[in-house]
Amino acid sequence: MAISGTHEVLTAREAGLVACRRCMHVWPADVQRCARCGGRLRSRDTHALQKVWAFWIAGLVCYIPANLNPMLITRTLLDSSKNTIVGGAIELLRHGAIGVALIILVASMLIPIGKFFAVAYLAISVHRGTSVSANRRHRLYEIVEFIGRWSMIDVFVVAILSSLVQFSSVASISPGPAALTFALSVIFTMLSAQAFDTRLLWDGERARRLAGE
Repeated sequence: MAISGTHEVLTAREAGLVACRRCMHVWPADVQRCARCGGRLRSRDTHALQKVWAFWIAGLVCYIPANLNPMLITRTLLDSSKNTIVGGAIELLRHGAIGVALIILVASMLIPIGKFFAVAYLAISVHRGTSVSANRRHRLYEIVEFIGRWSMIDVFVVAILSSLVQFSSVASISPGPAALTFALSVIFTMLSAQAFDTRLLWDGERARRLAGE
């Protein structure tokens, strides 16, 4: 639903229509499956918030050990070192790779934490209401969806290093246990964002406008 100025716009729900969330094709409300992509058609996902919180909590649970356990394990003839995400970024800073260190910190710390706060805020705003317009909250959701794909940079770096730096007994780099938990955390937060039904934002906006009238 869209709201423009003081004029109410007829919603698809009121017009007896429902849109497929996969391909966005519009069908009559009594159609159960999208004939284009096969997706299930639902006017609203009544269990959306439960799914959001379930995936959100799972992502947070995985994110904690991802920052406490080593992400990268480096072995040489003389030494063996284990670095966490932050520890690895600090090592890169010491060696002068400031740009790479900043990218890892942003992708591994700022983006995941920002996504946690953003998704939680959106879910709470639907449940309790907020003075922020549905349009702005929808834009926040689109930002979360857009930046989500960059959260795996740290895992990609570890995978590339592990495949390139393998010199038998001389030197080797392998992923630590944090690589798995961090990847799971990213996946769960992405699922949490995808489970959020943005139509609930507009429903709440409309309900408040009607109540004000």
